Amino acid sequence: MFSNILCEITIPPFVTHWLQRRIPADSVMRKADFRRFWFSSILAHFGAQITLLALPICAVLMLHATPAQMGTLAAFESLPFLLFGLPSGVLLDRSRRLPVMMASDLMVAIALASVPLAWWLGVLNLPWLYAVGFVIGAGHVVGGSAEQVFLTFLVGRDGLVDAQSKFAATESAARVVGPGMAGGLVQLLGAPIAILCNVAGFIVSLLNLRRIRTREPQPPPSNAHPLRDIQEGLVFVWRQPLLRTLAWVSACWHLLFYGYTALHVIFATRVLGMSAGTMGMANMLGGLGVLAASLLVKPLSKRFGTGGGILVGLCVSALGFALVPAIPAALFGSAGWTVAAYAMVVFWIDCGATLFFVPYIALRQRVTPDAVLGRMVATMRALTVAAAPLGALLAGALGEGFGVREGLGCIAVGALLLAAGGVFGTRLKEAKE
Repeated sequence: MFSNILCEITIPPFVTHWLQRRIPADSVMRKADFRRFWFSSILAHFGAQITLLALPICAVLMLHATPAQMGTLAAFESLPFLLFGLPSGVLLDRSRRLPVMMASDLMVAIALASVPLAWWLGVLNLPWLYAVGFVIGAGHVVGGSAEQVFLTFLVGRDGLVDAQSKFAATESAARVVGPGMAGGLVQLLGAPIAILCNVAGFIVSLLNLRRIRTREPQPPPSNAHPLRDIQEGLVFVWRQPLLRTLAWVSACWHLLFYGYTALHVIFATRVLGMSAGTMGMANMLGGLGVLAASLLVKPLSKRFGTGGGILVGLCVSALGFALVPAIPAALFGSAGWTVAAYAMVVFWIDCGATLFFVPYIALRQRVTPDAVLGRMVATMRALTVAAAPLGALLAGALGEGFGVREGLGCIAVGALLLAAGGVFGTRLKEAKE
C-alpha cells in the first residue's frame, strides 16, 4: 500500500513549469529520473550518518571494544573491497546497474536490521558487528560501483561534474544535520534502536528507485571467462598513466583514512571525554566542510584543472589529519574549546575529502570508454581500498601498543608525506580534463 501511495506522488504541473523556467537548460536537474535518483541519495546520506555513529558507539560504549578491536571492525568493513572489487566489475559490465544497486541496498538494510534484533535477544557481540560491517562493506563495493556507473549512464559524461557537485551538496546537508540528529537518536533511544531509522530510510529509497523510468540497455552477452574480463580491467588501468597515478594516491589516502576511522571514536569518547550526543554535534561542522567543498569544486577545477583540484583536496585533508592528535583533552582549560577544536578538524578533513573525490571520480570516468567503464570503476575501487584493512589493523595495533593519540600521530605524518608526494611526485597538476 505504501508503495502505491509513493508511486502516486507527482509534482504539480505549475511547479514543473516554474522549475523548467528557473533551471538552466544544461542542468541535470531537468531530468526527472535524476531527481528521483538524487532523492534516494539524500536518504542514503542521512541514513549513513546514523550508522557511522551508532555502529562504532555500539562497539565502544556498549561492548567496550579495545583499539585493536576497533581496527578489526574497520578492517572488516573495508575487506570486501579487496575480495569483491574486481569480480563486481565483471558483474556490472554484464548486467543492468540499477537492479544490482537495489539488491545491494536491500542486503545492507537486512544486515543493519539484525543489530537491534540481536541486541533485543541479548546476543549482540563484537563478532556480530564484524559480520554486519562486512556485509555493509560488500554492499558499498557492489552497490557503490553500480551507482557510479548508472549515474554516468543517466546524466552522461558532460553532466558528471554537475551531478557530483549536487551529490556533494546533499552530503553536506546530511553532514550538517545528520550527525546531530544521529547523536540525539543514539543518546535518546540507544545505538541499536537508532539504526532502525536508517533501515526505514533504505525501504523508502528502494520504493523510490522503482519509479525510475530510464532503462539501461542490457549489455551484450560475453563468452569471455570472468577472469579474462578482470584481467582486461587491470590491464586497462595499468596502461593508463593517469589512472595508475590516481590509483596509488587514492590507495594511500584510504589507508590513512581507515586508520583514522579505527581510532577516532575511541579518541573522541575516551581521550577527549565526549558523549555520543556531543560527538554528533561536533561532527555537524563536517557538513559545512562538505558544503564549502561543493561550492569550491567547480571554480577550483576551472582555475587549476581537474588534477589540480584533486591535489588541493589532498592537501586540505592532510592538514585535518595532522591536527587530530594535537587536540588536547582540555584546550585552554575548557572541554568546550576541545569540542570546538575537534569540530574544526572534522571540517578540514571532510572538506578536503570532498575536494579530492569529486574531481577524482569525474576525471577517471571521462578517460574511460563505456565498454570497460564498470570494470574500471570496480578495479579502481578494489585497488584503492585494498590497503584499507591494513591501515585499520595497523592503526588499531598502534593505538593498542602505544596509545590512541600516538596512533593518530603516525597517521598525521603519513598524511603530510602523501600530500608532498602528490604535489611534487606526480603530474596530476597537468591534468586539465
